[in-house]
Amino acid sequence: MGRLFGTDGVRGVANADLTAELALGLSVAAAHVLAEVGTFEGHRPVAVVGRDPRASGEFLEAAVVAGLASAGVDVLRVGVLPTPAVAHLTGALGADLGVMLSASHNAMPDNGIKFFARGGHKLADELEDRIESVYEEHRTGDPWQRPTGSGVGRVKSYDQGLDQYVAHLIGVLPNRLDGLKIVLDEAHGAAARVSPEAFTRAGAEVITIGAQPDGLNINDGCGSTHLELLKAAVVEHKADFGVAHDGDADRCLAVDHTGAEVDGDQILAVLALAMREHGSLRHDTVVGTVMSNLGFKLAMEREGLSLVQTAVGDRYVLESMKEHGFALGGEQSGHVIILDHATTGDGTLTGLLLAARVAETGRTLADLAGVMERLPQVLINVPDVDKTRVTTSAELTAAVADAERELGSTGRVLLRSSGTEPLVRVMVEAADIEQARSVAGRLADVVKSALG
Repeated sequence: MGRLFGTDGVRGVANADLTAELALGLSVAAAHVLAEVGTFEGHRPVAVVGRDPRASGEFLEAAVVAGLASAGVDVLRVGVLPTPAVAHLTGALGADLGVMLSASHNAMPDNGIKFFARGGHKLADELEDRIESVYEEHRTGDPWQRPTGSGVGRVKSYDQGLDQYVAHLIGVLPNRLDGLKIVLDEAHGAAARVSPEAFTRAGAEVITIGAQPDGLNINDGCGSTHLELLKAAVVEHKADFGVAHDGDADRCLAVDHTGAEVDGDQILAVLALAMREHGSLRHDTVVGTVMSNLGFKLAMEREGLSLVQTAVGDRYVLESMKEHGFALGGEQSGHVIILDHATTGDGTLTGLLLAARVAETGRTLADLAGVMERLPQVLINVPDVDKTRVTTSAELTAAVADAERELGSTGRVLLRSSGTEPLVRVMVEAADIEQARSVAGRLADVVKSALG
């Protein structure tokens, strides 16, 4: 697997890349590293462990729990819950560590391990590096020093997690959702019980699809990466709109009453205006990424709001928000972070707040999302090129300058090196889709000739 920790924990094919032995070893290493830095000082350590419904999560959960308990950590097993629920409970229960087993939107054969620090925040990069280093040291060298007798960790099921998390979500809402009919696509994932419960308690009439997880069907043709079923269901049931989550429910995409998609940028735009109206949009600023649609940026400028753009990845959005004290940020993909109420992207919370805005204003989601016009965006991946020269090639720099002159203020060019593959991503936005395709195609050809 190369370096174990990626941008979102450790992820790979379960029982091939991500084995029970690896899960156990990383959990023991995490306990030792957190003990070294003083996290457990003066008290008996406690960890919260949750998972999504993947079949492999059953044995991986057992391995993680065994590793933590063998290192002297008491474990609260919260079962199948969304990633943001595990993060919330880690903070709410005063735990020293949270562990989530999920591969998010990935197909069922994959799984992953994500660690949360005290308070439910993502573990710092340096701690992840140290955990990986300690794991390797003991995998190939000296055995662990293990507690015995009463020093071993105790394991308990914590069955109140779902109700506690749903109560938190309901407590955040500024108003009820009475009178709304909403279709929820749960991706046969971790929010299959949580999300319908929360929307129903908030007053909405709920229709669910993709809410029968069997361990094998997570993300299979449904959820935020496959909106076709949701679009059809919203139109069929004459619903006000629909909400789609991914496997671990840290994302939210939506579909308006006509069946049209409402992406993460549009959701951010709607929530930004709502939060400004309620006085909770700190510094009148939203955080997005360099892939945020130009239409989103233009809409925020028109509304008198600032947009800060980071590298692609919700971790970078979150870093910027925490560093500068911003309250709202997210990505086109539906990772939306409302930092006053969550430490990570929370798909159920996002959907609830979107619904609250519809109920509060009496306007349709289509009308609210119309605050921004989503400009056509074309993305071409150019493989087998020297991506290290993407910023130094004179030929490519000249071609980009020509493209930017042609597009003017109503278009945009972005060239990005892939972080994991030998390819360059060419992204072009324009007011006209044919112009975007034409410019992107020409730039892709230049990338091939200049960097090939």
